[in-house]
Amino acid sequence: MSRISVRGFAVASATAVTTVGAVVGVAAGGTPAADDNNFEAAAADTTLLADIPAGQQAQVQTASLTQQADAQASAADAAAKKSAEESARIQAAKDAKSKKQAAEDRIEAERLAEKKKKDEAERASRSSVRDASSFAAQGSYTVAQVQAMARQMVPADQFQCFSNIVNHESTWNYRATNPSSGAYGLMQALPGHKMSSAGADWQTNPATQIKWGLSYMDSRYGSPCGAWSFWQANNWY
Repeated sequence: MSRISVRGFAVASATAVTTVGAVVGVAAGGTPAADDNNFEAAAADTTLLADIPAGQQAQVQTASLTQQADAQASAADAAAKKSAEESARIQAAKDAKSKKQAAEDRIEAERLAEKKKKDEAERASRSSVRDASSFAAQGSYTVAQVQAMARQMVPADQFQCFSNIVNHESTWNYRATNPSSGAYGLMQALPGHKMSSAGADWQTNPATQIKWGLSYMDSRYGSPCGAWSFWQANNWY
């Protein structure tokens, strides 16, 4: 091996040669400082491989290659760790997004199921009500009879609101008349003859009055409960 080729090797392995030289006692006077940014300068102050006894040259070469291999392995480990951490971060973000979407889907499914249940209950309630014409006409009706008719005609979830209004307006007297305004019947329609749109017997048939009252509350307030909310705020509807 020539001094020129040996110097080239020394430039690449300056730090390792110096380290090993300190151990085997072949480094020339003290340990020179190795500068990673200037291998040529470091090599200039380092014992050349050709100056080391032949028996120890293999040890120096092995030490240099081992150091390089260790540095490469360390860099590879660091890169692998960084890659693993990045993959874990990405996967965690995906998992969090999936869990959030699953929770939102569950909430939406529960909301739709509840709405469907409510709609079915309302349809069932409306389908079970009777029309005014299904009641046989009588000469007179007791309060209990009028209330029983209303329970069969008004949807179950709206009956209490309907009942509250009738209680305040006429105390369930289908012939109740306001002497000052002329309002008439269960709902105190003003004027009373407006109820003729539900039937000609509006003066004597509570079922006709109930029919008209339901239609009025639904068209103006959306439902008897809507009408009752307005009544509570204004004492009229």
